[in-house]
Amino acid sequence: MDIFFLLLFGHALGDFGLQSDHLRTNKSRKKNPDSWYIFLGAHSVIHGGLVGFFTGSFVLALAETVCHGIIDYAKIEGRFTIQISQALHIACKGLWIILMAKGLA
Repeated sequence: MDIFFLLLFGHALGDFGLQSDHLRTNKSRKKNPDSWYIFLGAHSVIHGGLVGFFTGSFVLALAETVCHGIIDYAKIEGRFTIQISQALHIACKGLWIILMAKGLA
């Protein structure tokens, strides 16, 4: 449970503490058609880095980077609400814990 809490802390830090208005606005394809992917990628790498820091796993860091980017892209595109996106992010943290417990990451 300690690592799960740290992953939740890292998620809150990455999504609410470290994400500036500039980053939040520019990771949208509609608001920044020329370079949105750079901002979304940077935001996703921050989350991956936090997962890697707390778990010590490069594999989980990479998985978080990819999953966070996909989830945020879908949210920005209006495919689901912020509540659903946050639930999906938390579910990923649960999956990382399961993978670690089974020795797969």
